[in-house]
Amino acid sequence: MVRTNRSTVGGFFLAGRSMVWWPIGASLFASNIGSGHFVGLAGTAAAAGIAIGGFEWNALVVVVILGWLFVPIYIKAGVVTMPEYLKKRFGGQRIRIYLSVLSLFLYVFTKISADMFSGAIFINQALGLNIYVAVVLLLLITALYTVTGGLAAVIYTDTLQTVIMVVGSFILMGYAFGKVGGYENFQQRYMEAVPYVTGNISESCYLRADSFHIFRSALTGDLPWPGLVFGLTIQATWYWCTDQVIVQRCLSAKNMSHVKAGCILCGYLKLLPMFLMVFPGMISRILYPNEVACVDPDECLKFCGASVGCTNIAYPKLVVDLMPNGLRGLMLSVMMASLMSSLTSIFNSASTLFTMDIYTKVRRHASERELMIAGRVFMLGLIGVSIAWIPIVQSAQSGQLFDYIQSITSYLTPPIAAVFMLAIFCKRVNETGAFYGLLIGLAIGLSRMIAEFSYGTGSCINPTTCPTIICGVHYLYFSILLFVISCIVILSVSLMTKPIDDKHLYRLCWSLRNRTEERVDLEMDDWTENKDSDTVDIEETPEEPNLFKRALNCFCGLQQQKGPKLSAEEQAELQKKLTDTSETPLWRNIVNANALILLCVCVFFHGFYG
Repeated sequence: MVRTNRSTVGGFFLAGRSMVWWPIGASLFASNIGSGHFVGLAGTAAAAGIAIGGFEWNALVVVVILGWLFVPIYIKAGVVTMPEYLKKRFGGQRIRIYLSVLSLFLYVFTKISADMFSGAIFINQALGLNIYVAVVLLLLITALYTVTGGLAAVIYTDTLQTVIMVVGSFILMGYAFGKVGGYENFQQRYMEAVPYVTGNISESCYLRADSFHIFRSALTGDLPWPGLVFGLTIQATWYWCTDQVIVQRCLSAKNMSHVKAGCILCGYLKLLPMFLMVFPGMISRILYPNEVACVDPDECLKFCGASVGCTNIAYPKLVVDLMPNGLRGLMLSVMMASLMSSLTSIFNSASTLFTMDIYTKVRRHASERELMIAGRVFMLGLIGVSIAWIPIVQSAQSGQLFDYIQSITSYLTPPIAAVFMLAIFCKRVNETGAFYGLLIGLAIGLSRMIAEFSYGTGSCINPTTCPTIICGVHYLYFSILLFVISCIVILSVSLMTKPIDDKHLYRLCWSLRNRTEERVDLEMDDWTENKDSDTVDIEETPEEPNLFKRALNCFCGLQQQKGPKLSAEEQAELQKKLTDTSETPLWRNIVNANALILLCVCVFFHGFYG
């Protein structure tokens, strides 16, 4: 808290652009791996085998795309939020507001409520507390240090928590493999792990012959391979390359080499979830087949309170039953840490989006202090809505949390991925095309999502009654379909309407990224006061605040920072430094070589487990 100037927008939201590669890489990983992963990945693995690990390994390719293709454009554009980039690229307000509102919806539906639910499952398994009591306790602690610390506090705590998470889960993995007698035994015993009470339920509901393959049948697989390769990459591009939570960490880096090195570190860390979460989840099924693999609705209701299945308790049960005292406490703190690191990242980014993209429309001349307060108050509202959504999360997608998160993402995000991709790589695309592409894509995605929730996603024993034409297409295939339709709409409408002149696009798209001419903005910025965000005017304050008020302002990062007013030349120099993407040749070659090695590692792992 103390090291960065949190009383300015640049300091609070971008950590003053002073971060080096290792906290960025660790924070990218920690922001991504929430307790939703520990509960959701392990749960889906317990139900269906290792294919879900492919979701994690897909990111190895996409983080390279993020560091090498997307971030350089964002830095050259000089933006703080993703909707702000689209506003500079296309002009107009419609897209920026649409994207901000949709992102906030996604945070509630897929991130905050799922993370709080999975954290509560952990506390419920360990301490027997009611799920809602557990949620409120978690939020009180998390909100405290996000509201006070800003992005720098979030990134440093993420880094510390990543270390605890990785060490703790490695220890648990060791115990779990020790218990089943090594990898060979594990493969054999997983295929034999069935619950005692199966009634007259078909064997295909609780045992999969392809459990140890990542690439599964394109027609009958629960995660078909074309969906895993192409559909998932579309969602991953939205998440890693255009989502505020992730990109904000990269924008806080000292220079471009630190961004790339941070992405590579994150890529290597993303190899771990298969071994730290997927395999232990499958081992949990071997050790507790009746509870974790239950298929009879009455039995499931007895074990975990959800009739659709109990695979979500796979990892928490392993921690509570397998770890010795002391280590069990450490693992519980790992889970709480992973939950909090995700929640803090999301709270910080959601308040950034709300403050910079929505609040400034309503209050065009708001002071920095007012923006800081508005962002923090907004976080509290967000929390309330998320708690109300938890019961829906509990029963969706056969009780498999990770499938629930991925399916919602498939319905809502492909149009956004299409707009960002075309905005950066195709300068002919204009505002009208982008807006109608987003709108039509959203209408198609929502129709599928609403149908699925109104009919229910069902389970193997009680299939959903949703018509096949709507819900019959696998969500990963639906993602590909939606992306292609969105791209066609965007390009068609753009070609039928007037193009944007090059002078408005310098350094905003790939083909014009190195142009040095001054860009003519399509529109003036909305927020007019204190645009030189790293300085504050020297003004005589009418009266000195009392000690209590000074302490409170200091704690919340709202103290008045006295600093010199910058001249126009100094301001231009500062802007140039903030938008600089040049790299030292030596470091550029080192990070490029490392990126190639990372991609080779990725191909090897996919081939080995394919």
